[in-house]
Formats: sequence, structure tokens, C-alpha cells
Amino acid sequence: MARRRFQLTEEQEKELIAAYVSCKHGPTRTRYQAVRLYGTGYPVQEVMSITGCSRTSLMEWCRSYRSDGIAGLVDKRAGGNRAKLTLAQIEELKGRLHTYTPAQLFGSSAASADGQFWTVPDLRRAVEQWYGVSYGNARSYHRLFDLCGFSYQRPAKVYKSRSASKVAEFEEELEKK
Repeated sequence: MARRRFQLTEEQEKELIAAYVSCKHGPTRTRYQAVRLYGTGYPVQEVMSITGCSRTSLMEWCRSYRSDGIAGLVDKRAGGNRAKLTLAQIEELKGRLHTYTPAQLFGSSAASADGQFWTVPDLRRAVEQWYGVSYGNARSYHRLFDLCGFSYQRPAKVYKSRSASKVAEFEEELEKK
């Protein structure tokens, strides 16, 4: 059986514990904990079970710690959807969303029945048309709405094919009875 080469000194273990306790960022805390557990002799399978990481990630984190110390374990991921629009583009989008309605831009092909209120499909279409950008999931569009000062409202269940005259006739019949 191969002997583990990566072992922490008491000083390194204390450093990782202190970093873990003071850190508020979840992914970075997980890295501190995984490297500390592995470096103090826990079996790989047990470290993977405790932290939820893969063996590949664990070994990469250990390499980063050996070469760069605590700074090598800080999570540097930026996120994919975050950087698709610049702050200036988001400000411009905010102005456009407050200026136009989906009906003005898309006519009868707007996602809502009357086209007066912005929906995720309408925002998706507008962002693609104006900026050539599309996000991977609806949550990113919800975040864009939030950044543009819009709040979430549950849409009314109204069918586009509904005839206003037939609805008026139906309501008159109800009043007569």
C-alpha cells in the first residue's frame, strides 16, 4: 500500500482551521476542510463523503495548497451568466424595459395576453434582440428583472385566443340570471 505523501504540520492544520472558521464563503470553506481532513490522515473516501467533493477536486486542492498555501484554496470561479451583460448594458436595458411594453415591441406575439407586462419569455426575446445574449435558465432572467427594478407578479391565467366580445356576452348572461 502506498504511503500518503501529503501530510500537514500542526501549524498548517491550525492555519486551515482558523481560515475555515473565519471564512463565510461556502465553497472556499469546503476546500479548507477537505484539505485539512486529507492532510491529517482521513481516508480519501471519508473526506469525499464528508465534504461532497470528488477525488479529482480533492487532489487538485491539495496541489494548490502545497504550491500557493491558503490563497490557493480560495474559490476563483466567476460564474457564467453574470458577465454576459456589462453594467452599462444593464442600465440601458433597465431604461428600455421601463420605456417600452412587450406589446409595443412584439405586437400580438408578446407572451402575455395584453402585452402590457414583462414576462421571462418577453425579456429573453428582448435581450437576444438587443444584445445578442441568451442565458441558460429562467433564474438569470429573474435576476435581470431584479437588477432593473421589477418585482415578481404572478400572471393572470388568461388565454390569448379568448374573445372579448364573447366574454362580455357571458358576463351579461350572468347578470340577467
